[in-house]
Amino acid sequence: MAVAKQGDWVQVYRVVLPAGQRAPQVPEDTQKVGLELWVKGFLAQAWGTTGEEVSIRTATGRVVRGRLTEVLPAYSHNFGEPQPELLDIAQELRTLLKGGGEVG
Repeated sequence: MAVAKQGDWVQVYRVVLPAGQRAPQVPEDTQKVGLELWVKGFLAQAWGTTGEEVSIRTATGRVVRGRLTEVLPAYSHNFGEPQPELLDIAQELRTLLKGGGEVG
């Protein structure tokens, strides 16, 4: 169990819409799961412990409540696997921009 103090960078979690309460146009398989939210920001209260309901202030100033899941969370996103077609296009574009004529 981690403890955070006011101003620490943290992540919270909450269910925005429970399963079955999603918009009617949402596909059936999506209707079966809740709409979840994970948000990172600065702890807005004196302290909090993982698993507890806390308030945070996001980088844009929005105040969000949720269950504290992590203290000092890292960013773990990426842009996926390289796509060979895009790699070829990038090389062709470089050739064209350098005045190398027609590629193809």
